[in-house]
Amino acid sequence: MTDLAVIRQPWLTEKSTELNKLGKYVFRVQATATKSEVKKAIQKLYKVEVADVNILHAPAKQKGFRHLRGHLPAIHKAVVTLKPGQKIDLK
Repeated sequence: MTDLAVIRQPWLTEKSTELNKLGKYVFRVQATATKSEVKKAIQKLYKVEVADVNILHAPAKQKGFRHLRGHLPAIHKAVVTLKPGQKIDLK
């Protein structure tokens, strides 16, 4: 897997936008991505210094409405903490 293929997209929600003020950014990543791969990809893609990476795995959920059944897919996110003074412009 190439460095840049690890990152799928930025995860832009109200909660993740509040984390941006603390120097933390949330990205959706590949299911098999490791912390070191995410760190390397972010540093290469955005030209910033990464202090820490935390990976979250939200399992798939079953949903139902009346007689219809479906599911929401599993989501894999990475919370990237940047070193002080670093910033990513996601807009």
